[in-house]
Amino acid sequence: QVQLVESGGGLVQAGGSLRLSCAALGSGSLFSFYVMGWYRQAPGKQRELVATIVSGGSTNYVDSVKGRFTISRDNVKKTVDLQMNSLKPEDTAVYYCNAHRSAYDFWGQGTQVTVSS
Repeated sequence: QVQLVESGGGLVQAGGSLRLSCAALGSGSLFSFYVMGWYRQAPGKQRELVATIVSGGSTNYVDSVKGRFTISRDNVKKTVDLQMNSLKPEDTAVYYCNAHRSAYDFWGQGTQVTVSS
């Protein structure tokens, strides 16, 4: 069982930056085998993929955040971060950390990001 603990959300003005962090507790030596990702869910909308990163560092982003967000991971510390720059009001959502491997999916509790205009 993997427990994902997120931190770093908050309130920021449009154009500002936030950094989200996620620690994977209990993953042990298997952390590097997980595809780590960040998802978000805005009020009244479905949860959507924001970014993913595999062990080797290859990344994938939803088009709306390309060039503004950067996902990174540390396989030794067993953490994954999301650096969010040039934030827009439409980035407002609850952000969730995800760990995926084979048939396994683990989710964090979510952290609120609010961008004011």
